[in-house]
Amino acid sequence: MADGVFQAMASSVVGQRTVVRQLLAAILCGGHCLLEGVPGLAKTLIVRSLASTLGLSFGRIQFTPDLMPADITGTEVLEEHPGDGSRSFRFLRGPVFAQLLLADEINRAPPKTQSALLEAMQEGQVTAGGRQHLLPEPFVALATQNPIEQEGTYPLPEGQLDRFLFMLRIDYPAAAEELEIVRRTTGEAGHKPAAVADAETLLRASQTVRAVPLADHVMQACVDLARRTRPGDPLAPAWLEPLVAWGAGPRASQALALAAKATAAIEGRPCGELRDVRDAAHAVLRHRLVLSFEAQTERLTADAIIDRLLEE
Repeated sequence: MADGVFQAMASSVVGQRTVVRQLLAAILCGGHCLLEGVPGLAKTLIVRSLASTLGLSFGRIQFTPDLMPADITGTEVLEEHPGDGSRSFRFLRGPVFAQLLLADEINRAPPKTQSALLEAMQEGQVTAGGRQHLLPEPFVALATQNPIEQEGTYPLPEGQLDRFLFMLRIDYPAAAEELEIVRRTTGEAGHKPAAVADAETLLRASQTVRAVPLADHVMQACVDLARRTRPGDPLAPAWLEPLVAWGAGPRASQALALAAKATAAIEGRPCGELRDVRDAAHAVLRHRLVLSFEAQTERLTADAIIDRLLEE
């Protein structure tokens, strides 16, 4: 299935194979992703094309400062029946009721609206009018944010960031890729990628991913790497103490293990390996480290700290 996904995505998205592979891994793990990149790097196109390729229903929410929680989850409306004139409440579903949800520029909405996604991301349901409404399966939220524009934005709190399995950085394309982008987008209209899977196939694949074995030393490496990011932990190096205020929690250990399993499954290997843990380290840990004031004054990034931890 993975090869078919990559081939279908290549018909509409130029390059970005690593991002597509990580997004596919997140979907197979049943996790959510935060995509970060400057405007114009095809974040929306990647998500929309992935939904078409995987045969999933697609929903998009453009976050703005005036967006309300009900605009995401839906609302109860009073409906009058034409036959007998009786009235009853009916729930109108919001755009969150999609299998693959794009939360575009999530940091533009205030915290009250951002939190409306929390129950959906964690529990797979929304509550309205005192009743719970289940979301379709699978349900994956892919949120984007612009890293260079801070005016009029509301940074996501650490508790909400921890709900995302991965945080992926999308960089500028290579010269040859950018030439191909210009060639494709200034000629005839492109076509929608063909579906190579469906929701039922993905659910079965997700069960297969969780059944992929991890050797004890690989699982221990997941735990050790997460613990090495925590100041005061016996495994943490001395140089980390003044640079990190708070390290990654147990969700990071779980995410590293799941990512290793998903990567092995995508590449057709029978079990996860240490290299899979290393490959997933930045995507899993970069949004879970709270840097100290000293690290910020030295313009250190979470990626630089993760690099040093992996070197050791």
